[in-house]
Amino acid sequence: MEHHPFYTVRPLLPIYPEPEEPSSGQKRWILVQNSSVLFLHDPTPGTVLIQSPLPTGLTCSEPVYLGTREDLFYYAAEIPVGAMLPEGWRSSPVRELSGKVPDNDMAIASYAVRILDFDRSNTFCGRCGAQTRPLTTERARICTACSRITYPRISPAIIVLIKKGEEVLLARSPNSPLGFFSVIAGFNEPGENLEQTVHREVDEEVGITVRNLRYFGSEPWPFPDSLMIGFVADHAGGEIRIDNLEIEAAGWFTRDSLPPFPSKTSITRSLIEAWIRREV
Repeated sequence: MEHHPFYTVRPLLPIYPEPEEPSSGQKRWILVQNSSVLFLHDPTPGTVLIQSPLPTGLTCSEPVYLGTREDLFYYAAEIPVGAMLPEGWRSSPVRELSGKVPDNDMAIASYAVRILDFDRSNTFCGRCGAQTRPLTTERARICTACSRITYPRISPAIIVLIKKGEEVLLARSPNSPLGFFSVIAGFNEPGENLEQTVHREVDEEVGITVRNLRYFGSEPWPFPDSLMIGFVADHAGGEIRIDNLEIEAAGWFTRDSLPPFPSKTSITRSLIEAWIRREV
């Protein structure tokens, strides 16, 4: 069975070297303000893509090439906080654009925010402190002094739906929206494979053991840099014992007693809905 959590669109192709100056009609822009993007909400559906030329009087940083799709070339640039926005446009966090813009737009916007954050956070070398510059052959920055190459960070994390008969384990984090529950998740540690991460996180957060791990799907989650790898597992033993740090409540729920859970733009919801449909 093929699952499509979150992005179902083909990502941009970062073809290098960067193409020579394309025609104005081929260029599309994502404008980023802090960690939000400019968004035009009318007409519906909205868009985050601005066609060249950019509005007159808009102050932007140096453009950053993102990639291509079909015959279009995509760029990102930052605008200062407090800058006057083009008429009809407003600033919005990317995660709040779900359902307001096409999936293609949301995927490109997320990528733009992530890449600009990478450039901003790696202006200087983490080894020697010298200034870095973008490479022209791949998505990376190179130190101008020691030649150390830095790539955009990707932080792998597991997320697992745990079944026990006709029940599923859902837990609540102190950081979750009020009343919402989710499945167990956590970051991979150095030296662990993903299966070991599943067993450790489940034990740490809810005190049970699991067996029969099955891969479900993966989800890019660039807020700022995660890659979520989803699993389904069966309860093997133990009673729920929450850690009271990352988890403040947890329990077994039937299909008829589910609490509120996250929106459809997440692998969490994909896992839960697949369980509801008895597909996992």
